[in-house]
Amino acid sequence: MEMKLKGEKIAMLTSYDYSMAKLVDQAGIDIILVGDSASNVMAGNETTLPITLDQMIYHGKSVVKAVNRALVVVDMPFGTYQGNSLEALNSAIKIMKVTHADAVKVEGGKEIIESVERILSAGIPVMGHLGLMPQSINKYGTYTVRAKEEVEAQKLIEDAILLEEAGCFAIVLEKIPAELGAKVSQALKIPVIGIGAGGGCDGQVLVLHDMLGITQTFSPRFLRRYLNLAEEIQGAVNSYVQDVKSQDFPNEKEQY
Repeated sequence: MEMKLKGEKIAMLTSYDYSMAKLVDQAGIDIILVGDSASNVMAGNETTLPITLDQMIYHGKSVVKAVNRALVVVDMPFGTYQGNSLEALNSAIKIMKVTHADAVKVEGGKEIIESVERILSAGIPVMGHLGLMPQSINKYGTYTVRAKEEVEAQKLIEDAILLEEAGCFAIVLEKIPAELGAKVSQALKIPVIGIGAGGGCDGQVLVLHDMLGITQTFSPRFLRRYLNLAEEIQGAVNSYVQDVKSQDFPNEKEQY
């Protein structure tokens, strides 16, 4: 909130394991999200729905061990907070106790507000998520831009205000018109982090594997690839294979 007041943009990225989280933290990131996108990039699932609470806890615990300075937020996976606020509380407590993370993140507004309030009542910080909500993909049927129509846009604004009033410390807005992203950011006192929600948000988040170019098939308009790591890794592995087969590796200096 201090960064928002100062006009300093917030940089957020995902991480799922110790080694990568250590590098991301040392590079100066503000927030690390242990995203349920691990279901896609780490486990190869088509959606985020299959990942379990125990799997998210495993990833969260691995990340927290590596981090010295960034705020670490763990996604609550599908089925651990929708429709049952007591289960939501128990799930959030388990995440916090085992991972030692700083906060949890949930998707939805009015529909899950009872769960949000119950988690907050235990002193657990909650980050919200509105717009395109990947855990609801079966309801949408597509990953296209959300809230382009007035009715959905108005509901998003109302949900954002509801989450802020409930006590959420920040909200992620995914894949909505840039004008709406800026409008929500201006309307709220808490930080709004965008992913495909325009430059008017208080910060930005991307999936690490996407921005490093490890994933190749996912190319939405909002994604900027800062590296083509897939090519670099494949080149390095290919060189290793050739060196082993040609008996160039190991050489005399690389053995005992």
